[in-house]
Amino acid sequence: MGIVFKQSLKNTLITYLGFAIGAVNHLFLFTNFLTDEYFGLVTVILSASAVLMPLLAFGVPNALIKFYSGYKENEGSDSFLTLMLFLPFLLILPLWGISYFTYDSIGDFLSVKNEIVKGYVWYIFLIGVAMAYFEIFYAWAKVQMKSVFGNFIKEVFVRAGTMLLLVLIYFDTISIDFFLKALVGLYIARMVLMKFYAYRLRMPKIDFNWPENTKSVLAYTVLIILGGSAAIVLLEVDKVMLNHFLALENVAYYGVAAYIAMVVIVPSRSMHQITYPLTAELLNKGDMNGLKTLYQKSSLTLFIASGILFLLIVLNVNELYLLLPEQYRGGFVVVFIVGLIKVYDSLLGNNNAILYNSDHYRAVLLMGVFLAVVTILFNLWLIPQYGINGAAIASFMAFFIYNTIKLFYVKLKFGMLPFTFDTLKVLLLLLVTGVIFYFLNFSFHPITNILLKSILITVLYVGALYRFRISEDVFGALSKFSRKMR
Repeated sequence: MGIVFKQSLKNTLITYLGFAIGAVNHLFLFTNFLTDEYFGLVTVILSASAVLMPLLAFGVPNALIKFYSGYKENEGSDSFLTLMLFLPFLLILPLWGISYFTYDSIGDFLSVKNEIVKGYVWYIFLIGVAMAYFEIFYAWAKVQMKSVFGNFIKEVFVRAGTMLLLVLIYFDTISIDFFLKALVGLYIARMVLMKFYAYRLRMPKIDFNWPENTKSVLAYTVLIILGGSAAIVLLEVDKVMLNHFLALENVAYYGVAAYIAMVVIVPSRSMHQITYPLTAELLNKGDMNGLKTLYQKSSLTLFIASGILFLLIVLNVNELYLLLPEQYRGGFVVVFIVGLIKVYDSLLGNNNAILYNSDHYRAVLLMGVFLAVVTILFNLWLIPQYGINGAAIASFMAFFIYNTIKLFYVKLKFGMLPFTFDTLKVLLLLLVTGVIFYFLNFSFHPITNILLKSILITVLYVGALYRFRISEDVFGALSKFSRKMR
């Protein structure tokens, strides 16, 4: 876990920087510098692009990670990488043609409730392509065990650029139309930067000879298209479907609440940058003991981190909402439900990496497709009845089913669970901390209240972790930090 913890720590710091910039954007700049309608439009464009991205990527990012280590010592690596570079065009070009000839029909479908969305179909397509190739070049770097720079570009670059654009809007330097075009440009620029970095690590040598296991690679990528699309549908379709049933500003209100809760998943996103290639390597070597250790340690570490973040958010969210415009203050239910989803995701550790890089990925991907359909049905049922809360409930139900299936599938096929007795200790610590501070409130300014309560919660939680030595990795990090502070 040494390399995992070291790179995960760097990625966590970078990801938190990105989320901090994003928090300023979502909670203060978007909510004050754009109208609710245009904020909702930006949310729909980015969510629809994210839904489209796995299709355009053709499963290449996952295929790179799964198969690359098997080529390291073989001459076939150049032909494999060439295939990975050009494979997405098999879908990008036909989809571009379809979009060109059916532009009006696609626009009409996206603008059933909100007419303004119709004029931005090409924005969605271009951002989707840029997202797809960014992930391909990012995977190119990750298989070289270099994830930090890519994580910085992914988490910080676009958010910092968006912050600058929002400030320019505030000073009437640019128009909203220029802002939306520049947003597309930011995603394209991010893709180009990642490409240059990936090529610096390993410059491709174009070789159009088919790799020996081309059939297996293509079969994997096709299934990953389905599975990746299903996973993104589970994450983003709620915002897209809100656009079909509610006025566009409701997408903005939901987006703010969901973003607050998404902070819970930051440690998981950071750790997965390095655990994915490590998991693939352990599976390729057949090292089941090492895999079990990685599974349980990643689960415990992520549960510790996501659990305290969930408490900090839920116990302070009412104070945070006092700092936002009044129309954004009704999202507590969304924050709580989406936060629980992210805690459960974190509790599974590198579960996804085990499934997607093993020979059992087919069954899980098909389950994901089924549950993506179920998610859409849940949203069709619950959004008209409960609005943005219905979207959150639909997501929770779908993710609970999906994660539970994956949990038991790994147990069935690999004979291992991510939980240990230490997991129960962390759960009890979280419950006790939550109960204590639920009833503790201060009467100062909201920012003072948030800071004071957060400090007290963190001191109690971290102190208990250190005192009872619940996680060796966390204890080691805290001990090292303590020695440096002396």
